[in-house]
Amino acid sequence: MKKVLYVATVLSHICQFHLPYLKMFQENGYEVHIAARNNLAEKNGLQLKYADNFIEVPFQRSPASLRNIKAYKQLKKLLNQEYYDLIVCNTPMGGILTRLAAKKTRKKGTKVVYIAHGFHFYKGASKKNWLFYYPIEKHFAKKCDVVVTINNEDYSIAKQKFKTRVERIHGVGVDCERYYSISSIAKEKKRADFGYGEKEFIALVVGELLPNKNQIQAIKAIKEVIKKHSNIRLLIAGNGKERAKLEKYVFENNLTNNVQFLGYCTNLEEYQCIVDLGISCSIREGLGINVIESMMSGNTFIATKNRGHNELIQDGENGFLVDVGDERTLANRIIKLIENPELKKRLEEAAKKRIHIYTLSETIKEIESIFASL
Repeated sequence: MKKVLYVATVLSHICQFHLPYLKMFQENGYEVHIAARNNLAEKNGLQLKYADNFIEVPFQRSPASLRNIKAYKQLKKLLNQEYYDLIVCNTPMGGILTRLAAKKTRKKGTKVVYIAHGFHFYKGASKKNWLFYYPIEKHFAKKCDVVVTINNEDYSIAKQKFKTRVERIHGVGVDCERYYSISSIAKEKKRADFGYGEKEFIALVVGELLPNKNQIQAIKAIKEVIKKHSNIRLLIAGNGKERAKLEKYVFENNLTNNVQFLGYCTNLEEYQCIVDLGISCSIREGLGINVIESMMSGNTFIATKNRGHNELIQDGENGFLVDVGDERTLANRIIKLIENPELKKRLEEAAKKRIHIYTLSETIKEIESIFASL
């Protein structure tokens, strides 16, 4: 039986983005192994499925952590003991340490694929990011058989600069059987079941509570919106080290009636179909799966300008783009949507027309084609 090893720094990454692909491998007769640091205790019910074996490896996100030496040695030992036909590595540290450890097994015929979910160097990134991350990614690209990118900017840079095969897929795919729009009657009933009023205008922010996700910009914008529309409600789904700081700001600015922290949610599809608006204020984004999920659920979306969001949203055509840190413009766009239902509907219809290329069925075809070519 053929074997495939999926690697990521943390197990939640595999569970959030790759379960359909693990299922695909099992259905094609592969034995599926997973190597990652198990952080699922932080993720409120997120579970690993479609795996025949899980190997705990103490990866750390920080390149400076000495625990990554232990992770590398453990991974190298695993690859000496087990032969894998294919290794699929993800996330910066998971990807680097795996490609280092796989040097000998590649000589035996193992194919190694690195999926880049968004390089840390990009147009507009700091000089520090370019000086540190770019040479590392360029060097390690030679240590795998394919680098897979998920947006046009990353694909263009890698294709021109990396000395390896580079492919592009349309994200990791969103399941349209899970995320879809429902009728206004069904939406009203579901909102009531969740305890929200018919006249509330509900916005949803999804993502780990980290500085890069920049949820504070959305909260500050809501503070402005309330001055004109007190029925605004902001739901924040996710957990992370910024939560206490964000909650403190909400409390100190008397926003507790308008901003609600949901924690980590495994039923995001239910929230996506009851809200009026999706928001993402990320500083850096590889693509923005939450944008796709929201659009598939029939929602308007406002996002900050970055390579991932820019690829999904054409400002004023199928959503709105605002600058990172510009909470006033974000507030004005929210107010504009509240006061102009026809505009909101037009943007939603435009979003639906082009989002199908990011569905799970399409990305599985793209991934299958790459793996088959190996």
